[in-house]
Amino acid sequence: MKKYVLAAAVSLATMAPVAQADTLLGLYVGAEGWQAEPEGSFGSKGNAQQDFSFEDETLTSYYVALEHPVPLIPNVKLRYTEMDVTGDTTLVDGFEFQDINFGAGTQLYTETDLTHIDYVLYYEIFDNDTLSIDLGLSAKQFDGDFYITDTNSDAMVRTDFSGFVPLAYGRAQVGLPFTGLSVFAEGSMFALDDSSVHDYQVGVEWEVIDNLAVDVAVRAGYRSMLIELDDIDDINTDIDVSGPFAGLQVHF
Repeated sequence: MKKYVLAAAVSLATMAPVAQADTLLGLYVGAEGWQAEPEGSFGSKGNAQQDFSFEDETLTSYYVALEHPVPLIPNVKLRYTEMDVTGDTTLVDGFEFQDINFGAGTQLYTETDLTHIDYVLYYEIFDNDTLSIDLGLSAKQFDGDFYITDTNSDAMVRTDFSGFVPLAYGRAQVGLPFTGLSVFAEGSMFALDDSSVHDYQVGVEWEVIDNLAVDVAVRAGYRSMLIELDDIDDINTDIDVSGPFAGLQVHF
């Protein structure tokens, strides 16, 4: 895996000089609201996973990106994504989680926190008003927890969950001339053995303010995230969180 990551980094670095980067430093700051519809399951290593009926949630996401004109040195983007969801289920069979056994017929309630930060290093392969393409590498840092309780008793369990997941990153945006409108797609992906993670957005951007001092754009579209992890901190997950989003982006 390390060889593949190194090869990708070297390849991107060699392509970087052909990119039309910002002639000055460019700072992007954005915030989004995400109407998410979570579904899926989780469990302890070596035990069966349990499906939960997760409630729809309005989640938030914030990001900042710094772009510069220096060849070979990648641009940097950080994104914080809130992912704190709740759900319940009535067990058909027994469920063991972190050495705690819940019997068949038990009504369980869960608070699942998969909030994380994305660290992205990328190069601008193209950068103009008509076409923009970015490629790079990223890492998701999870720092959350799983909480389960029996709604009819005091039985409960809480366990922390943390770790890094490396991903390939890409972004493309196509502008519609003389309209201030553009369409975009952005995403990251990882797959290895029984683990798979993808996180992508597709949408439309409308630039409502465009001058030398600041650009302001309204963005809306659809975001989908799959977190299928095998044995991260002794936890297995298969959770899909998808739904429409809307937000605001400011470019200084």
